[in-house]
Amino acid sequence: MRDPNGIYSVDDDVARDLTEHVRSGGGPVLLHLVRGFVDAGSAGQLAADHLTANFDVTRLATFDVDQLLDYRSRRPMMTFDASTWSDYAEPALVVDVVRDAEGVPFLLLHGVEPDIQWERYVAAVRQLVERFDVQLTVGVHGIPMGVPHTRPLSVTAHGTRAELVEDHVSWFGTVQVPASASAVLEYRLGRWGHDAMGFAVHVPHYLAQSPFPQASLIALEQVQRATGLALDAQALEAAARETLDEVERQVAGSEEVAAVVRALEEQYDSFTRAIGRTNLLAETSDIPTADELGAEFERFLAQQQGGDGPGL
Repeated sequence: MRDPNGIYSVDDDVARDLTEHVRSGGGPVLLHLVRGFVDAGSAGQLAADHLTANFDVTRLATFDVDQLLDYRSRRPMMTFDASTWSDYAEPALVVDVVRDAEGVPFLLLHGVEPDIQWERYVAAVRQLVERFDVQLTVGVHGIPMGVPHTRPLSVTAHGTRAELVEDHVSWFGTVQVPASASAVLEYRLGRWGHDAMGFAVHVPHYLAQSPFPQASLIALEQVQRATGLALDAQALEAAARETLDEVERQVAGSEEVAAVVRALEEQYDSFTRAIGRTNLLAETSDIPTADELGAEFERFLAQQQGGDGPGL
């Protein structure tokens, strides 16, 4: 593996200030909200946007994305205005020092997930974790699940030590899923003796492709409980209510869609009554697949004219 120092740079002044804080008050938390393979409801992205928009933010480290991205498979957007290129959504992957509502600094790793050189990227993050004595690394994202929007959102918690997640219900047994850079980061940090954990918020699969602020709200509440940081999660409540109201309006416009949601409610309620069971589905029932449900919502929305909702 090539030297990890070659893919990122650190602002020395910001690093010096953070080091002084570490010496006087202990190491910070590292929260990583990288846009990756799966982020249903944009749970992690909306959380990152909330943190960078509402708290004091200082850039600590910048990754060289030219070395980490495959532009042909994931092309950034550009804006063409009449006769000129007027804007370029330049991709970035950075670490910021953010101060929470009580002035406590933590590190926020956010931006685009690397397409290549994962091990080198993870090794670079390890250098930052060890340089600044990070006490806990926490990741957040959303995953699509067969759950209704009318019930409380649940989360799958995972960590490098069982003690980190002992207060959380395990929703799964042993499964294999495609890897992500964030998952590899948690895995490697655990092998290197660092505490790391994460929260995957269960987002209704028919809302997975649209921003769903409720998922970000739940995610940040979980991070607050795990870390003690004051992240002002309740600031997302208004956006969450507005989105849910619009979802309800669209569901009410189709009896077929409403019937599907009721079926998911019955499945969800059956599971919660049998929460001790190891299988996610408490009972076998005739529930549509994710593809069938998504197709039904797409058919319904295609019939709507001039809608300005979240686009289920």
